[in-house]
Amino acid sequence: MGEFPDIMSSFRNQRLDSMSNDTHAIEAPSGIRLNRRFSVAPMMDFTDRYCRLFHRLLSKHAVLYTEMITTGALIYGDTRRHLHYDKAEHPIALQLGGSDPEALSQSVKLANDYGYDEVNLNCGCPSDRVQSGNFGAALMKDAPLVAKCFKAMKETSDTPITIKHRIGIDDDESYQFLSDFVGTIADAGCQTFIIHARKAWLTGLSPKENREIPPLNYEYVYQLKRDFPDLEVILNGGIKTLEHALDILRHVDGVMMGREAYQNPYLLSDVDQKIYQSKRPQITRKEVIKQFAQTLENELSSGVKLSHMTRHLLGLYKGVPGGRKFRQHISENAHYPNAGIDILFEALNHVMPQ
Repeated sequence: MGEFPDIMSSFRNQRLDSMSNDTHAIEAPSGIRLNRRFSVAPMMDFTDRYCRLFHRLLSKHAVLYTEMITTGALIYGDTRRHLHYDKAEHPIALQLGGSDPEALSQSVKLANDYGYDEVNLNCGCPSDRVQSGNFGAALMKDAPLVAKCFKAMKETSDTPITIKHRIGIDDDESYQFLSDFVGTIADAGCQTFIIHARKAWLTGLSPKENREIPPLNYEYVYQLKRDFPDLEVILNGGIKTLEHALDILRHVDGVMMGREAYQNPYLLSDVDQKIYQSKRPQITRKEVIKQFAQTLENELSSGVKLSHMTRHLLGLYKGVPGGRKFRQHISENAHYPNAGIDILFEALNHVMPQ
């Protein structure tokens, strides 16, 4: 319990050193080469820039994705707010939502200036909001249109363009439907497909239910890789552990983890060693807190609310004695108007030493 003042003092000294050197607490790895063996899924209302900076502390190699951004938001909204990110977030992919080839082309042009490592087209989200715009999973009904969208995006940029989709929609759930969908878009030049191994019900199920009720069918995705060996095939859906991920990697080129990575983020600290064979020592939870605190302090001085950033840390001590109290302390105190990073360090007293 007495370690809080020492950690706080250590952070303050680290903060002064970093200010004198004019460096960022989180440094981007040099010589980035996109390797999609492991990625964290784009998740609406979750994978914002603060979540990604936090996840980057845990893994230097995992590919991180933005929340889905619609073409309308980019073209008619605050483009910089939607596209700006910290260089430390590399490798980072932008996910777009849309169904109009011209609008997607224009959106990719806007994104070119920001240096994303990948641009992904969402053909997998089944929410009503997405369907009303006739994109997301609804696009799987029209593979030729997706192919046109891909071509329009690719002609606009040298950045890799990828497609994320389901294995089927509604009653279109045969392997032939999936194979035809992928084949049509592959013929247009697409090389990378990220496949959520469930079909989507476009009516009758909520987005949450669509992540849980339709059964997983990994074999469809494995068969797709066998039938299209020259394509990069990445499997998403139902992955809870890195051991499970490694097993899946015997069949496909990459895995994408979603909710588990968000709810139990410390498992990402093993990704570099287990998935990428990195020799970098595993970062401790305490060190993650110390490094992320600098990001918090920088953003607090710009007027960002503490709770908007610390909400992503709530699962850091999942399964650790005191983890529930750590989460509770942040949840109950970070929302106050003048809340500062002391809240985070105080929360550590419930789980120290770690």
